[in-house]
Amino acid sequence: MQSSRLIVICAVLASSFFPSRGLAAGPGSAIRNLQTAIERMREGSFTLAPFAAVKFCLANQGQCEDTGGDQIVNLTEERRQELLSVNSGINRAIKPANDASGTDVWSLDVAVGDCEDYALTKKKNLLELGWPSRALRIAVGRTRSGEGHAVLVVKTSAGDLVLDNRSSTIREWTRTDLRWISMQSSQNPKLWVSINAQSVDAANNYKHW
Repeated sequence: MQSSRLIVICAVLASSFFPSRGLAAGPGSAIRNLQTAIERMREGSFTLAPFAAVKFCLANQGQCEDTGGDQIVNLTEERRQELLSVNSGINRAIKPANDASGTDVWSLDVAVGDCEDYALTKKKNLLELGWPSRALRIAVGRTRSGEGHAVLVVKTSAGDLVLDNRSSTIREWTRTDLRWISMQSSQNPKLWVSINAQSVDAANNYKHW
């Protein structure tokens, strides 16, 4: 994908690429133990949205509306299973392929697509399951190799979790290879903000499940 702000080139890697903690899709997997603090993504200043994101919202207004609800979802076992099912299911359903050179199209429910198509389809599926839009953010960053990449970030009581087309494992945003750039605003998915880090007291944000 290519835009005035970012070129997103999606490489499909093995699911074991990141040796870090996360929500594994296999038996016996679990969310990380509760720690004294959760490091969360914090919204910075407003910034330009990727041009392809603007075009997508114009064509798919229902996917770019604020549905209200909580900004942080209590991650019950049922919700955890929904995240695992949506992430792995969409990763299997879409065949990876980059947009043609010089084009940048963000799409839903495609058979073949690149990283933002995975992220948008995952968000659509979670919205249909009743997840609030304010907890679901399309975010963009760069990999260690400098490639642009788009993912879905889900803000939960267990942390800000990344659903990535490169892995069936769901990881905390601080435990991926991405250098974060920007994401959708919590109040208005049509607007984008820069990303900063903030330490948040887990006692105020984590609910046991």
